[in-house]
Amino acid sequence: MTNAFADATRLRDRLKTWATEAAYPLWWRVGADHGKGGFYEKIDLEGHPVDGPRRGRVLPRQIFSFAIAGALGWDGPWREAVEHGLAFYLSAYRRPDGLFRTLVGPHGESLDETAELYDQAFAMFALAAVAKALPARAQEAKAIAVAVREKLIAERKHPVAGFQLSNPPTTPLQSNPHMHLFEAMLAWNEVDGDPAWRALADEIAELALSKFIQAETGQLREFFDLDWNPAPGVEGRICEPGHQFEWGWLLLRWGELSSRPDATAAALRMIDDAETHGVDLARGVAINALLDDFSIHDDGARLWPQTERIKAAVLAAKITGEARYWDMAAAGAEGLLAYLRTPLTGLWRDKYQPDETFVDEPAPASSFYHIVLAILELDRAVGAAS
Repeated sequence: MTNAFADATRLRDRLKTWATEAAYPLWWRVGADHGKGGFYEKIDLEGHPVDGPRRGRVLPRQIFSFAIAGALGWDGPWREAVEHGLAFYLSAYRRPDGLFRTLVGPHGESLDETAELYDQAFAMFALAAVAKALPARAQEAKAIAVAVREKLIAERKHPVAGFQLSNPPTTPLQSNPHMHLFEAMLAWNEVDGDPAWRALADEIAELALSKFIQAETGQLREFFDLDWNPAPGVEGRICEPGHQFEWGWLLLRWGELSSRPDATAAALRMIDDAETHGVDLARGVAINALLDDFSIHDDGARLWPQTERIKAAVLAAKITGEARYWDMAAAGAEGLLAYLRTPLTGLWRDKYQPDETFVDEPAPASSFYHIVLAILELDRAVGAAS
C-alpha cells in the first residue's frame, strides 16, 4: 500500500480514539439533557452545556450519531442515548399532521411550527438509523418515516421533480435539502425493501444531474427559481466545495447502485474540482463557497466541509483504485484534526478564519453527525482496503 494509505490509516486510528474515548462520553454525559430530555445544541469550551432553543435539524443528527457509535467501537450506552433522543424527538417535535416542527424550547414547547423540507429529510435519515440500530423499533421508525415521505409527496411535490421548500411555494428553491433527502432515501433503501425509497432517490439523482449540476463547469449550484433555473444574481452562482464533496459522495454511491457511469463521472469531476479550486493550501482546509467561475466567494472554512472531503475521497479511492484519493483523504483528516484541538478533548471548533484563527465560541452539536460519519466512512474504507 502507498504512504498515503498508511497516513490515512494512522489518522483513522487517531480519529476513532478521539471519538470513542473523548467525544462520545462527553456528548452523552454533558451534551444530553438528562433532566428535560433531548440534547443541548452546544457545549462551551469549558465543558458546560449551553441551554436555549433547540432546532429540529439538530436532534435527529444526535440520534444518528449515537446510532452509529457501536459501529465505531464505543462501548458506552449508545442504545440508551438513541432511545433518549428519540423519545424527546417524537414527543416534542412531531406535529399532529406527522411532519416535524423546526424549533422547540428547552422543555419541548413549540417555538416555530414551520415544517422545513431540510428538517423532514433529517427526520427520515435519523429514523433509518434507528431502524438499523434498534431492530425492535424498526417498524415504528418506518411507519413514521413513510408518513413524512407521503405527506411531502402529497403537499410539496414540484411539478418537474423534487420538492417545494414550503407550502405554498417560496423562493429560492435549494439543492441542499434535496441532498439530505437523497441521503435519507439511500439510507432507507439499505434497511427496507419498500421500492418507494429507491424511486425517490432515483428522482433526486436525476434532478441533480439535469438541473443542479452545471454542464459547462461540472459544479453544483445551491439556489434556484421556482422552475429550477439558477436564482438571479450572485445567489444563483454560489457553489460550495463542501457540497461538491458531499454530493459527489452520494452520487458515487448511487452510480454504483444504479450502474450509471455518467453519475460516477459527474461525481468524480465535482470531487476533483472541489479539491483543486476549493481547498486553501495554506490552512489545509476546504473553504465555504466559490462562484460558478471558480472564483472565491467566501474563504472562511466551516468544520463540516472537511468531513465531506474525507467521505468523498475514501469512496473515490475505493471506486477508482487511484492512490491520489488516499492523499486527499489523509489531507482531509489532517484538516479535520485542526478543528478538534480544543482545551477539553471531545469538543471542536467550527469556524476557521482566513487569518488562520478560529472563532472562539461553544462547540455546536450539529457538527457531531458530520464528524462521526466521516470517521466511520474512513474506518470502513481502510478496513476494506487493508
